[in-house]
Amino acid sequence: MNLNSTQTINSSISWIISSTTNSATNMFSTASLSSSNRTSCDQQNDTFNWVLVIFYSLFFIFGLVGNLFALWVFIFLQASRNSVRIFLINCAIADLVLLACLPFRIFYHVKGNQWLLGSVACKTVGNLFYMNMYISIALLGCISLDRYLRLRGKGRARRGVRINFFGRSWPWSWVVCTCLWTFSILAIIPMIATPEDKETGNKCFHYKPRKEAKGKAYFNALLVIMFWLVFIIMMVSYARVAAQLLKVSRDKPDLPNAQRYQQTAKKSFFVLFLFTICFGPYHAFRPIYIVSQLNDISCDYVQLMNQSNEVMLLFSAFNSCLDPVMYFILSGSVRKTAFKTIGRRFSTRLMSLNDATSNSSTIDYRRQSVPFTLPINDSTPHNSGNGNSTRKTSLVPAPPSGHK
Repeated sequence: MNLNSTQTINSSISWIISSTTNSATNMFSTASLSSSNRTSCDQQNDTFNWVLVIFYSLFFIFGLVGNLFALWVFIFLQASRNSVRIFLINCAIADLVLLACLPFRIFYHVKGNQWLLGSVACKTVGNLFYMNMYISIALLGCISLDRYLRLRGKGRARRGVRINFFGRSWPWSWVVCTCLWTFSILAIIPMIATPEDKETGNKCFHYKPRKEAKGKAYFNALLVIMFWLVFIIMMVSYARVAAQLLKVSRDKPDLPNAQRYQQTAKKSFFVLFLFTICFGPYHAFRPIYIVSQLNDISCDYVQLMNQSNEVMLLFSAFNSCLDPVMYFILSGSVRKTAFKTIGRRFSTRLMSLNDATSNSSTIDYRRQSVPFTLPINDSTPHNSGNGNSTRKTSLVPAPPSGHK
């Protein structure tokens, strides 16, 4: 009897131990699987990483050369002192700061999405990238608005809008740029200082949930709204500028600049087209991305959001390469200044290669490049009192006196 009881007790203990062991094993397996799933959600495939590395490297090289050259022309070579020049200088600086963030992204993807500099450095680089992207967007919007105000204004308004600030009259470009940089720097400080929903020391530039950091999600939503407001301003401004120039060209076909007004009007839409291509896809997708950050989503959906966001961001970064192209191809005065300087340094060598061809082509090119420019350059030309002379220092020619 005692033997049977002992056997029964031993059997019960063995069953309890076996059950506990199996439960622990199952829990450990589940935890490992969950950890594996979280890890796979944070990783991108190697092919996609190297695509990002190649494109960001190209953007960095060409953007750095183009913007440094543009900044050199704006500061040391261009003679005009007006609001658009100030906007373009600040735009080139913003592009250079954004480009300075790209080597960190390149190194991160080369290392297989492993960040080695800590979370504070990650948030600093990431927020600087976005800050300068939106500074560029705001400055391009200000340039379009400045062109419209100059074209529609009279007298002093055509020479530039001024704002009373601290008891002194300042060009509005100085006030806007100062406020823009100050606000942007103050805005990213809390973005860097406050923690993310889930801090990961070895990850950066990846999809981040915002359920515990909703303030950052709402701030990103405000930036999206700001972009679409700037986009509307650019559309209205350039449409009005183009319509005015086409009207003058149609009503006064005998004017010396009538034909060039039509060309300038068409090129206004080229700037808007590039702006739309670079920034439109990213900000059309951004609301979907922000909403997903505030909700629980599956691993596959996390990977889809992350990779889609990276692709859209490539288009935005590409704008840093296209800005110098717009400066020099579409801006007559900037192009003339740059090529004049380059031609002065290399003229001896070019003439030794082909003297006759070089001379004729240079004369033809100068005749074509002097007259007109696009609405992102210097001050708007205006007629003198007798209407016989026109001062060409602008990207947008103003209509003759009496026409608005």
